[in-house]
Amino acid sequence: MTKACLFDLDGVVFHTEPQYTVFWGEVGRTFHPEIENFEHKIKGMTLQQVYDLYFAGDVAARKTITARLNTFEANMEFPYIDGFEDYLAHIRKEGIATAVVTSSNQAKMKSVYERHPDFCKSFDRVFTSEDFSESKPSPDCYLRAAAHFGVHPSECIVFEDSINGLRSGLASGARLIALATTLPEERLRDYTPEVIADFTELLSATEKTKKE
Repeated sequence: MTKACLFDLDGVVFHTEPQYTVFWGEVGRTFHPEIENFEHKIKGMTLQQVYDLYFAGDVAARKTITARLNTFEANMEFPYIDGFEDYLAHIRKEGIATAVVTSSNQAKMKSVYERHPDFCKSFDRVFTSEDFSESKPSPDCYLRAAAHFGVHPSECIVFEDSINGLRSGLASGARLIALATTLPEERLRDYTPEVIADFTELLSATEKTKKE
């Protein structure tokens, strides 16, 4: 029985990954042209992880990237993934706990709240990078989210779209549903057989079950 649904943010709640792909692609070409597909290698990482791994000791680069990222996120759009709002309303009506579990920080979330003033009220809890001691692909974030609701990870559904996120959800022991918003479906199936394009598929399945 599902007692909690735990959602990653970018690529799961919001269709923002194409925007971030453009941003980090430009960062990669500027600072690490020797690394192919830099924008895909950093998916699911916190900003600090990116800095520690690729910009260790490069204070000037970090300062430049942070300034560009702050400007970018302050002006980007946060459109919901198709069907997400209706699916969220459905599961909350069913009494299932809901949480966002994201590698994004509070500074980024301020931009989200400006675009969607009722965002926090839509979930029982929003977890950000400041809430965890370890970042994805560690399962720490999802284990802590499950513990917050007082449920076992096996009673949770984790929704993810990136490789680091999928590894995190899988390691937590939760049921894992992948969204093919960022990566090809065949790559996602290496981690879970449950892959959807968006939440309209789950809503359709729910309606079908009701009729039966």
